[in-house]
Amino acid sequence: MTDAQALDRSDPLRSFRDRFLLPEGVIYLDGNSLGPVPRETPDRIAAVVREEWGVSLIRGWTEHGWIDLARRVGDKIGRLIGADPGGTIVADSTSINIFKCLSAALAMRPARTVILSETGNFPTDLYIAEGIARSYRSGRVVRIVDDPVAALDRNVAVLMLTHVNYRTGAMHDMASVTAAAHEAGALVLWDLSHSIGAVPLSVAADDADFAVGCGYKYVNGGPGAPAFLSVSERHWPELRFPLTGWLGHADPFAFDASYRPASGVAGAVVGTPPILSLAALEVGVDLMLDAPMLLVREKSLALTGRFLAAMQARGFRSITPADPSRRGSQVAFSHPEGYAIMQALIARGVIGDFRAPDVMRFGFAPLYLRYQDVDDAVAIVDDVMRAEAWRDPAYQQKRAVT
Repeated sequence: MTDAQALDRSDPLRSFRDRFLLPEGVIYLDGNSLGPVPRETPDRIAAVVREEWGVSLIRGWTEHGWIDLARRVGDKIGRLIGADPGGTIVADSTSINIFKCLSAALAMRPARTVILSETGNFPTDLYIAEGIARSYRSGRVVRIVDDPVAALDRNVAVLMLTHVNYRTGAMHDMASVTAAAHEAGALVLWDLSHSIGAVPLSVAADDADFAVGCGYKYVNGGPGAPAFLSVSERHWPELRFPLTGWLGHADPFAFDASYRPASGVAGAVVGTPPILSLAALEVGVDLMLDAPMLLVREKSLALTGRFLAAMQARGFRSITPADPSRRGSQVAFSHPEGYAIMQALIARGVIGDFRAPDVMRFGFAPLYLRYQDVDDAVAIVDDVMRAEAWRDPAYQQKRAVT
């Protein structure tokens, strides 16, 4: 028995693998981009279509609790991220939720002009911030720096950071960064898209002001799954979102001519919630809630550490922190032929992804990945590099999605 097989046999999370639909012959190292299908999801969606929508029709909003589904799933996500009870809701996309939360935070700091972020943050976060800054006539600006904590000053209204960097996998210390921002009088918005379901989170204990994130990565909610936003309870009395849709009204079915915001994060809901997508997301969230997060983190570090060491021994240059406390659940390598190498790996069943200009990313989701998968993936890397398979012209052609 190999070391990997022994580790897999003693893995306390090993039974979770059976709760996913995983194709044969694939080592899936891209759950940090799109999680696989939980085994219960197809039946759940089918039941909503046939037994709820199909039978109850519009009565499903009350008979099956559709009207409360965004709140119900949000409360469950709140448990995953350690948020204040009642402070999390599912709505829209991560980008739109960043717009809502950034705008609300700026309104709380009207005398300050700067949205501060870091070099290498996820582009959509920066694009949204730039768009907001352009829409203000009072001189709001976006400042992007290498060391955002060092750049905090009395002009900063909001510090916007991604907890785990999408490209490198580097992870911030949420508590210390948030404390530094508060010391400077700034609010903090955390993007948890690469954290939720992958690392332990405690946004309330860490004093975070705002948090957003998606549902289709480690939470396995499906492609384009709805996102979430969370707001600290201390901000609810002054919370005002910029998009004032009918389901964010205090009494939506009163059909008032003018807007009265619902209290807390309920006011963040804009339009009709996507019930089929929410049903799929709830399955993924429920599955994650069954997993002890400390064990998930322990195995994540073991898997990423094992892969990182093996790849570095083969000459690949890591851009992921070696310090386990500073990395999420992915590892990334810089290589001038990274795109073609990744395509050759994918053709052989090792699925990761590529991020421009030269980054090969590999995500490790502990609930369905095995130690043997790591060793098998490394063996396939050896085969691809030894045969120079990546030189095949077919692997040099960039696809629309990398």
